Amino acid sequence: MATKESSEPETPLDEVMEDIRGELVRRVAAADRDANREIYDALEDE
Repeated sequence: MATKESSEPETPLDEVMEDIRGELVRRVAAADRDANREIYDALEDE
């Protein structure tokens, strides 16, 4: 993740937004793996 320029403390909203971003990244990565399963499988076999 990007580093923060500000030295302000994180708010509860910042923490929740970071959790949401992380979950979205995991879901997009899983969807990409599922959509391209045969490519990932071929790469594992090399």
